Amino acid sequence: MTIRLPKSVKENLRFLCVEVDSQVANLQAFFLSPTTARARRILDRSGYAYNLKARIHSACINTLACQDKRGNDSLTLRGAELIATDLDRIAELCRGSVKEMDYVEEFSCIQPNRYQSLLDSVRSGIKLVEPAIKANNTRQALQLGKLVEKMDKAYKKLLGDYVSALKKGERTEDLTRALFVAQRVREMGDVLLRISESIISANIGQPVNYERFFSLQSMVSELDTDDDLHVEPIAETRSGSAISGIAPARGENDDYIAIFKDGIKSKVKEERQGVKSWHEIYPGLAPKILSYEKRGESAALLIEHLSGYTFEHILVNEDALLLKETLKQLGKTLNSVWRETCTNEQALAGYMQQLEKRMPEVYKIHPEFIQSTQSICGQKMPSFQSLVRQAEQLEKKLPAPFSVYIHGDFNVDNIIYDPIGNRVNFIDLHRSRYMDYVQDVSVFMVSNYRLQILDAAARERILRAALDFYQIARRFARRKKDETFELRLALGLARSFITSTRFILDKSLARSMFLRARYLLGLVLSAEHVKPARFKIPLKEIFVD
Repeated sequence: MTIRLPKSVKENLRFLCVEVDSQVANLQAFFLSPTTARARRILDRSGYAYNLKARIHSACINTLACQDKRGNDSLTLRGAELIATDLDRIAELCRGSVKEMDYVEEFSCIQPNRYQSLLDSVRSGIKLVEPAIKANNTRQALQLGKLVEKMDKAYKKLLGDYVSALKKGERTEDLTRALFVAQRVREMGDVLLRISESIISANIGQPVNYERFFSLQSMVSELDTDDDLHVEPIAETRSGSAISGIAPARGENDDYIAIFKDGIKSKVKEERQGVKSWHEIYPGLAPKILSYEKRGESAALLIEHLSGYTFEHILVNEDALLLKETLKQLGKTLNSVWRETCTNEQALAGYMQQLEKRMPEVYKIHPEFIQSTQSICGQKMPSFQSLVRQAEQLEKKLPAPFSVYIHGDFNVDNIIYDPIGNRVNFIDLHRSRYMDYVQDVSVFMVSNYRLQILDAAARERILRAALDFYQIARRFARRKKDETFELRLALGLARSFITSTRFILDKSLARSMFLRARYLLGLVLSAEHVKPARFKIPLKEIFVD
């Protein structure tokens, strides 16, 4: 991708690079000769870099507002904003270093000569910024990262010397200030790394960090294709993973040959293990893993691209015939999975424990859900927390009579249906395990309900799909003589209704889900002495707005 920036942005970026380089040079001079005049040269110019940054921000905002920009151009302009902010941050760190050194009595404690090479690296990095942007040169951007690695080594050695000196118990205040100065100079390296990432992101057309770029580069090189490839962002998960599609440069936007997913190493490792488990337990349902790579605290997967649509897409955008076909095939697939993976080991999902674990997050978004015991016309209404605790005790007596292998996060966007191959696939499998199948059932049903679509006809269609799915699960429960199915489902639905509200800011929808959960818990508790097989959830009332 070519970085296309407005003239005013390019000019002000050039001026900003020159200004910040000058500030770092002044800081170098101050370390060699810490005079008041040299300190003032740094401190008195705080407005220069800030004003240049502000002009760049304004130009980028005006360009975005006035022109019909595509996603990549928007990313380029945002990148320019971030680079301007980061360059201004380096100038700010120069001022912070000078202010910190004003408190130092014995300047030699700082070992000022040690900072010359560190600041030389910073200046070298600043000099790379403009050429890398101008030539959209990723290789030059990567050189910034190498400079940062060099700075890290020098910083760690300097830090070690300061710590050793501190242990002697002399000049401790000066040495403590020295630690702060060293940290500020080291942060300049972090800033250069962020600038590198902004340039690389603009070049490849999607947000990427330094480690992620190397993983992506390594994995793409393993693909068996002679075509030029481009990378397109698809989604970002709540756990911090980023998902991108890799496609031929001349192909359609969604003509992907593979999916790249990266994030925290532990999360990606769970995803990889989940996919491998599905291949062993029920082959053909999970996508193939083409490559796996870990680097530091992050990791990445290159995954087979599955053709078809997500269940959510079909539910919201496709016709009734395709939706019916999808539900039918989903039912067949689930019945097959449940039947073939069924074991005689009982399973206790712990829906109420799961709920209690998530309540602090729910209360942060919806503090109005915090309730104490109330009285209405003399009738005591227990608090929600009290209902959960009572339901938790009851749930311990209601284990599922068998276990099956479940998806673990069975939302409508984690199910893929290919109408051409008449095939269902599952994605996002990091929570898969042997468990009560009702967990997947309840998660799926509530993920339908929580779709924030207001059109009455579309809403009715969505809720009908949830009820049709319930019938699929109910028939399986009857065949397996699962008498506590409805009771466990009520608890699972209550759990999913409540925990889903932490992602919903619509107060009306969130309150509707909260009240449904409270009603379900009350219903389960009032049926404690009723035979489990006779308990029925009033689903039409629950799933009709």
